[in-house]
Amino acid sequence: MHQELTYKLAQCCSPEAGEGIIGYFKEDGTVAVHRPDCASVQYLRLERLLEVTWDEIHAAEKPADIETEDSTFDKLDEVDYLILKHHQEFGLDYSIIVSEMLGLPLEETHKRHRKLRELGGLKRVERRMIQYRKNIVKGKWIKHRNHTYYELTPKGDRWVHWFEKKTQAVSS
Repeated sequence: MHQELTYKLAQCCSPEAGEGIIGYFKEDGTVAVHRPDCASVQYLRLERLLEVTWDEIHAAEKPADIETEDSTFDKLDEVDYLILKHHQEFGLDYSIIVSEMLGLPLEETHKRHRKLRELGGLKRVERRMIQYRKNIVKGKWIKHRNHTYYELTPKGDRWVHWFEKKTQAVSS
């Protein structure tokens, strides 16, 4: 009998999609997903450590899991998905650029960024030096000044993957 694993992101290190990860098979049958450099990993039993990939984690997610675990997904629509997808592809960005690239009115983008931040799909980036628009200008850094930059959270990344699964299921 094949048992599907349930993955939960560890709160201690909050791994984000794309980062290296390691799994820990817990007594309750779930797999806690940690970053390999997490301080907690050194205290875990070695025989319970597992190699895991983000693909496995995303494949194990079911629409029902997300809906029961996170009812906020129901509050999202296709425009929210496009904004989250933009941040997944391009990384840190601010509303003016997102507006221009997606062809949305600026006020609408501000409203959506605020909504997605309140729901936990995006987080606001504190003032710091940041790399300029991932995949656009390599190696260029800019100082975060007057713009409010947003970044995708692990929850937002899960929403993007689930939305894509849902869309594929409908088109099949």
